[in-house]
Amino acid sequence: MQAPLLSLVNFSCERDNRCLFEGLNARFNEGEIWHIEGPNGVGKTSLLRQITGISRSFGGELRWRGEPVSRARFELASDLLYIGHLPGIKASLSARENLAAYCPGVPDTVLDQALAGVGLFGFEDAPCYRLSAGQMRKVALARLSLSKQTLWVLDEPFTALDVKAVAALEQRFVGHAAAGGCVIMTTHQACQIDGLKTLRLGDYQPGRSA
Repeated sequence: MQAPLLSLVNFSCERDNRCLFEGLNARFNEGEIWHIEGPNGVGKTSLLRQITGISRSFGGELRWRGEPVSRARFELASDLLYIGHLPGIKASLSARENLAAYCPGVPDTVLDQALAGVGLFGFEDAPCYRLSAGQMRKVALARLSLSKQTLWVLDEPFTALDVKAVAALEQRFVGHAAAGGCVIMTTHQACQIDGLKTLRLGDYQPGRSA
């Protein structure tokens, strides 16, 4: 049997000397889209940061394709795309320049196609301080169309997007999963994605049985 793309074994997280969740066992496979659900403060962003390696403060075990992440950290990092709650955009740079910073070596024509794909045709040279919050989010999300990574980890990707942009992003997730990718995201919005899997992180708070 093929090992899961990513697995959490008896996983736990502490922050400020307080246990956020514990006893978490989960398997994330290729072809799946996951929603990490829970109230504010339950540890959703902390979990994403642990999965991506930004934070290594956790209990239990994180495995990548069956291998402990301590032995597969490079493999995980090279096959993972993370976009956080903040878009990570430099306001003084243009939309194209910001995208180029994340995608070095990609021709400008390809970058422009990616920006057009998220509704930013004509904004390629616009400095990002002139863009709305939704447009800045789209600059960050344009990276998805250029990504060759299997695992996408996204913290509140729908923030500041209108209904049309949300629907387009959901379809991009579906396409990525259909091509063998995996999406793990947090969101406070209701998702219209067939087959969406949900991990209710609140079920793993101390004192509760999952």
